[in-house]
Amino acid sequence: MGKFSIPKLGFLLLCCLAALTEATYVKYKDPKQPLGVRIKDLMRRMTLAEKIGQMTQIERTVATPDAMKNYFIGSVLSGGGSVPAQKATPETWIEMVNTMQKASLSTRLGIPMIYGIDAVHGHNNVYKATIFPHNIGLGVTRDPNLVKRIGEATALEVRATGIPYVFAPCIAVCRDPRWGRCYESYSEDHKIVQMMTEIITGLQGGLPVHSKKGVPFVAGKNKVAACAKHYVGDGGTTKGINENNTVISWNGLLGIHMPAYFNSIAKGVATIMTSYSSWNGKKMHANHDLVTDFLKNKLKFRGFVISDWQGLDRITSPPHANYSYSVEAGVGAGIDMVMVPYNFTEFIDDLTYQVKNNIIPMSRIDDAVKRILRVKFVMGLFENPMADNSLVNQLGSQAREAVRKSLVLLKNGESADKPLLPLPKKATKILVAGTHADNLGYQCGGWTITWQGLGGNDLTTGTTILQAVKNTVDSSTQVVYSENPDAGFVKSGEFSYAIVVVGEPPYAETYGDSLNLTISEPGPKTIYNVCGSVKCVVVVISGRPVVVQPFVSSVHALVAAWLPGTEGQGVADVLFGDYGFTGKLARTWFKTVDQLPMNVGDSHYDPLFPFGFGLTTKPTHQN
Repeated sequence: MGKFSIPKLGFLLLCCLAALTEATYVKYKDPKQPLGVRIKDLMRRMTLAEKIGQMTQIERTVATPDAMKNYFIGSVLSGGGSVPAQKATPETWIEMVNTMQKASLSTRLGIPMIYGIDAVHGHNNVYKATIFPHNIGLGVTRDPNLVKRIGEATALEVRATGIPYVFAPCIAVCRDPRWGRCYESYSEDHKIVQMMTEIITGLQGGLPVHSKKGVPFVAGKNKVAACAKHYVGDGGTTKGINENNTVISWNGLLGIHMPAYFNSIAKGVATIMTSYSSWNGKKMHANHDLVTDFLKNKLKFRGFVISDWQGLDRITSPPHANYSYSVEAGVGAGIDMVMVPYNFTEFIDDLTYQVKNNIIPMSRIDDAVKRILRVKFVMGLFENPMADNSLVNQLGSQAREAVRKSLVLLKNGESADKPLLPLPKKATKILVAGTHADNLGYQCGGWTITWQGLGGNDLTTGTTILQAVKNTVDSSTQVVYSENPDAGFVKSGEFSYAIVVVGEPPYAETYGDSLNLTISEPGPKTIYNVCGSVKCVVVVISGRPVVVQPFVSSVHALVAAWLPGTEGQGVADVLFGDYGFTGKLARTWFKTVDQLPMNVGDSHYDPLFPFGFGLTTKPTHQN
């Protein structure tokens, strides 16, 4: 008998193991199962608390392991400039994200959280990341392949810090440059904005051939989920006032502000963010017709709809005046994930009460959670929830090509046969002047390291325009820098020519709303002092067209450089003729602010420089 006991024991052990495996096998954890089966299997296991947790997105500063575990939090975000440490390394970011993720995975069902961040012109919160030109400059390039490559580079840098989700791109159609977010818009023309949705393909990867319309797609660990924002009409508000009311007919909304959403959905965009603004007096965060009936049902969008920062609070005026109403209106309108971001227990309690009391139907909660899980499954978050260090060396790819192609040459010499540009590299002595010539923060604009942006050169790594000029000119050329020289200094300096770099200070959102659109002082004075005494090229660093008409006649050459980002070398590349100017205005340049709003095709169209304008130069081969 003895010799049969070991095989028998082994057989029994195998039976037990098989039974155990069968007991722990769950379909939602099996990547071989179809997407629909995984979603259904996980949904039927979830309690109401677990479902509402998935709908809740909280700020990193309150995302403790206990909060993640106890409330089953589905998502965490970094607000603008919210970082684990000043000048944090990719490794520090990864450690923070993984700490939160471990807490999520330790819950009963182990549903991974998704971490989101604004990466609106590169991975802009992160020290040493590449800061690309803001969208207003990219629209000028009319180059969808370029923005696709920018999307690819951004995705790698975001993943390098352990983050799988970005609140980008902004596909607003800015119809009034007085809007403080105009630089986040590619153009006043929806056709250019539609073209630029190719950045989604760069961020998420190209759609598989037979993919279903509207189903989100993210191609693995080197890609990120994207977010088309802000749905819909954010760039059309009255007088460009941020978060205000867009007054336009249904056909106007469909014809101008909606088209880029058609393209984004066709490209498999994973998420869409609702706008703070209203359409004909109705807050977008509470607009069931547009969020549920049109976006989800008619356009067949299958990803999830996310609110903006405290977007539900702002359904009422003043914000948060009647929060339970805001929760009912926002979730009822079709918002799936709510960017709370701090007081998440209030949101969870209110929503739980409303579901339990049949104020919000369970079917609405199930719709939201299915959509959120769909994105998480599609991204491979269940298979690869933890960030790793394999991409940490990806920070800091080159943005020079984007800068070169985004510049618009508005004036070049007194006549076509006497151009000033390209500038000679070999000259006895040249002057570089202006507030923006040696200021990396001004060059990058808002949404850079902090929400509103910073002045100075200590925010991150990069090349200022002054440094780029010094790098480019002949070694025998003397470069003199004076931020705001007086006329006497310029006259007595015997300069061969001058480069004046002036513009707007950094700003974001409402802080950028402006009724006068002027170049910051002492910019205009610097232009007069310098250009009155020596041949000069004025480079304007701004988030939109600004008032230049008073001094166009007194400058010899004029360049719109927008907000070029960290790679100032791209500006020098074109000023000195290593590359030619190719950019064409994607925005109308007004004569006076009294003309606004004024867009191409308007009956009162009388611009200083029309939409599509841009002089060109040929590259030169200088010694």
